[in-house]
Amino acid sequence: MTATFPQELKQPLVLGIESSCDETGVGIVRGTTLLTNTVSSSMDEHVRFGGVIPEIASRAHLDAFVPTLQESLHEAGVTLEDIDAIAVTSGPGLAGALMVGVCAAKALALATGKPLYAINHLVAHVGVGLLDGKPDAGAAAGLGAGQLPENLGALLVSGGHTEILRIRSITDDVELLGSTIDDAAGEAYDKVARILGLGYPGGPAIDKLARQGNPKSIRFPRGLTQPKYMGTAGDKGPHRYDWSFSGLKTAVARCVEQFEARGEEVPVADIAAAFQEAVVDVISSKAVLACKENGITDVLLGGGVAANSRLRELTWQRCTSAGITLHVPPLDLCTDNGAMVAALGSQLIMAGIGPSGLAFAPDSSMPVTSVSLPAQA
Repeated sequence: MTATFPQELKQPLVLGIESSCDETGVGIVRGTTLLTNTVSSSMDEHVRFGGVIPEIASRAHLDAFVPTLQESLHEAGVTLEDIDAIAVTSGPGLAGALMVGVCAAKALALATGKPLYAINHLVAHVGVGLLDGKPDAGAAAGLGAGQLPENLGALLVSGGHTEILRIRSITDDVELLGSTIDDAAGEAYDKVARILGLGYPGGPAIDKLARQGNPKSIRFPRGLTQPKYMGTAGDKGPHRYDWSFSGLKTAVARCVEQFEARGEEVPVADIAAAFQEAVVDVISSKAVLACKENGITDVLLGGGVAANSRLRELTWQRCTSAGITLHVPPLDLCTDNGAMVAALGSQLIMAGIGPSGLAFAPDSSMPVTSVSLPAQA
């Protein structure tokens, strides 16, 4: 039997669980007020492999979940009995990692009799912008608690996703405008960092080193920007709002090989700066183009790569020039976390949308158009 709750509940106390990759996140939200956001990361266990190993991530979630849950409840000053509903990431993400979080959430829901919501991880990155709190230092204003602008978009940039979305309704109307067709931006950073001998994770290392280099020293390709892919505003090409980073990664590898073949010292800082400029240039330009051509006047920047200083700077500059307002949540809410899942769960409850029940299965390729999963018949 699916647990329910009174429709008059306007400020639900929601427990959110996130386990789509290498962060075990548990967050608690009351309405649009963030009470706690507790995250346990297994990143250190993946460093020697140069990337996330799904089996290691899944086992780390198993070890971390109960302590993370206990810490979250303690910090919020609530008990499981106080919780009105549970929300969990059901996709997209690593299949095994998702399974751990979903099984944990189902066990809690069954034991406590609380309603359970299966949440889309990507849409949750947008939902976090609705929480009370100050925006990140140096960023544009937050979205405002409980209220979304009418013409809102979201630029999500992480290790697994690079996407531009149009948000007509956070609870039931999300449209995918463009995405990467191969590597996500974060994956490209990790692979190029490995080529340059910078270690894992690649994003922070390249961002730091790039400040010492000349981004104009080398012109790396901007994928999918040729006319045959872009088309025109009236006759859009097949990849007008899409990205590709695999060719850029290969170009960096060939560049390094050429320096080594000539017996010259590899200008690592210059290559890092030029690579980063290629990534953020094409991400920001295509995102702003998609916003302008689809009537989007506000855009939220989320995902782990939102921490990149050059991406934030150039996106802000181009949005400002185009008359688009950029919103960036605090950095700890940009990366994967349970608070964003709880925030979206709270929005669903306040919109009167029913829970998912216990019969759903995690979906590693869950489409962004599915904000949450309906209860199974």
